[in-house]
Amino acid sequence: MSILFSPLRIRSVTFRNRLWVSPMCMYSAVDGVVQEWHHTHLAQFASGGAGLIIAEATAVVPEGRISPRDVGLWNDEQRDAWVPVVQAIHDRGAVAGVQLAHAGRKASTWWPWAQDSGSVPAAEGGWTTTAPSDIAYEGFAAPVALDADGIERIVDAFAAAARRALDAGFDVLELHGAHGYLLHQFLSPLSNLREDEYGGPLENRARLLLRVVDAVRATAGDDVPLFVRISATDHAEGGFTPEEAATVGAWAEEHGADLIDVSSGGLVAHQQISVFPGYQVPLAATVRQGGRIPVSAVGLITAAAQAEQVLAEGAADAIFAGREWLRDPHFALRAAHELGAEVAWPPQYERAHWR
Repeated sequence: MSILFSPLRIRSVTFRNRLWVSPMCMYSAVDGVVQEWHHTHLAQFASGGAGLIIAEATAVVPEGRISPRDVGLWNDEQRDAWVPVVQAIHDRGAVAGVQLAHAGRKASTWWPWAQDSGSVPAAEGGWTTTAPSDIAYEGFAAPVALDADGIERIVDAFAAAARRALDAGFDVLELHGAHGYLLHQFLSPLSNLREDEYGGPLENRARLLLRVVDAVRATAGDDVPLFVRISATDHAEGGFTPEEAATVGAWAEEHGADLIDVSSGGLVAHQQISVFPGYQVPLAATVRQGGRIPVSAVGLITAAAQAEQVLAEGAADAIFAGREWLRDPHFALRAAHELGAEVAWPPQYERAHWR
C-alpha cells in the first residue's frame, strides 16, 4: 500500500491522497476577482488526481496584495467569483483550499513578467505598504510600521476573509506565514524591530500569527482544517531558525492549527540557499518533531518514489508540489501509475492506465 496514495482525514475532511498542489500566484486577477484562467488552471489539477488544491495567496485587504493583479477575498464580488472554481475542483473529486495572505512590505510590486520590477508607484496603481517595522525589503519602497489599530484591522480582515472563503465553498483554510510576507515579517528578528508586545522575544514575534490563528479558528468552527505555512528558516544570519519554527508550529497547533506547511526563505533578498531535490524536507522533519505535529513537505519534490520516501521516512504527513504540477497537471495520476497504487482514474483518462 502506497503511503502517498493512502487517504488522510483532518477534522471533517478526508483527502483522497497526500499529493497536493501548493498555492501558486498567477497574477491574473482583475480588482481581486478571479478570472477564467484561474478556473481552468485549478480544475486541471483535480482532473489530474490531486488530493488537495490550495488556491494562490489571496489577499485579505487590497493593500495586502503582492501585486495589483493578485486575487482577494475582501469583498463579496470576489467571494462569488470563487464559487464556480471551487465547484469545479469538487466535481473532479479533490478538496479545495485557499491561502489567506497579506504581503506586508512585499506588497504593491510588479508581476513577474511586467516590464518594470520592484515597487509599483502610486501613479501607476501602487500603494503605501505596511510592516512590523519601517524597514524596506531590498529594492522595494519603505513600508509604514503598523500601529495597534492597524494590527487589529489585520486580525479582523483575516477572519472576514475566512468567512467569505467558507461561504464560497472552500474546505481548507491556510494562513500564509512564509516567504517574507506580513506574518513572516513579524516572526523574523530581521524585519521585526518592535519594542512592544509584538517584538523582541519569540513569543512576542509570534503573537500576531497566533492571534490570526485564533480568529480564523473561531470563524471556521471545529470542522474545518486550518493549515499554517511557515518559512522554517530565513537562510540568513540572525534570522528565524528551524528550532524557532518548531516552537511556533507547536504553539500554532495549540491555538487550533491542524498542519504546518513547511517552506523556507523569502525574507531577505541577499540570502544564499543551497537548492537540490527535497532540500526543504529536513526542515519539515524538524518542525514535525518525530510525528508530534502534522506537517507537509515541499521543495523540488518531482518524482513519485521521492515523495513516497519522504513519507515513509517520517519526515512529513503529506507532500506539496508546485512546479511539477505546472509541468504535468496529471502528476498524481502519473505517480499512482508508477507506484502501482490503485486510485480512481477519471473514466475519460482510464485508457492511459492500461498496461
